[in-house]
Amino acid sequence: MTSASHPSTSPSAETTPELRQAALTLLCMSDASLKATEVRTLQQQWLDKALVLDSPAMLTPSLPLPGRPLKPELVAPQKVQRRPMNTAEGRAALIHALAHIEFNAINLALDAIWRFTGMPDNYYADWLRIAAEESLHFQMLNAHLQHLGYQYGDFTGHDSLWEMVAKTSDDVLARMALVPRTLEARGLDASPPLRAKLAQAGDHQAAAILDILLRDEIGHVAIGNHWYGWLCEQRGLEPIATYDRLTEQYHAPKLRGPFNFPARRAAGFSEAELARLAGPGASIPA
Repeated sequence: MTSASHPSTSPSAETTPELRQAALTLLCMSDASLKATEVRTLQQQWLDKALVLDSPAMLTPSLPLPGRPLKPELVAPQKVQRRPMNTAEGRAALIHALAHIEFNAINLALDAIWRFTGMPDNYYADWLRIAAEESLHFQMLNAHLQHLGYQYGDFTGHDSLWEMVAKTSDDVLARMALVPRTLEARGLDASPPLRAKLAQAGDHQAAAILDILLRDEIGHVAIGNHWYGWLCEQRGLEPIATYDRLTEQYHAPKLRGPFNFPARRAAGFSEAELARLAGPGASIPA
């Protein structure tokens, strides 16, 4: 692993690996497959109580963030390569796009662990769980991509997700509002039609992977909702008005339907939030 130095405030961290430092070290790692493997190992170490947590520590990266491979080439979202879904190359391009999202999601989860100090212990445990599940998603999608005859990096990708991570690096409230509750929640909306396209094209293995992704991503967005609500309560802020203010302040993308209302409800969005998405007078699916 690549090291990233920090001044430790915990004596025990000198002899036992520390979670947030380890997350920063992994975030610096450029090898996508190795990063995914090491993140899952890190979560197991946490579950085995082989790590300590030093939540007040001020950490400093020693390498540019995030660590990532030379490929895929990053381009503007509208320039990402797309192919017809009735071809193997087209299905591979879609799987590659999903794998790229999951790789970025590993990085954003690791960033949420190391960057923000003084949060409750459960916050760091929650984001480590997300990092491990995103790692599994990447591994499943990458394996299927290889089954189709391609490698991660064979197609282009975009950097929109990490760009919002970078924008919100100054405030954990903004991060919770605009990454899990905005960008990742869009994945809940996109997943059913993508799954249908893959199944229609006969790629039932990929469709089954998307079922797993949707199940887990509901939990990830729920974690974002939980900590957003907790932070609003701690700061005495009204959640909906605060979300609108943060969306404007950080130039977050406007939400556009169709929306997966059952998945969003399962992920902890309030009925008031769902009603706003549906629009005046519209009914909300159960």
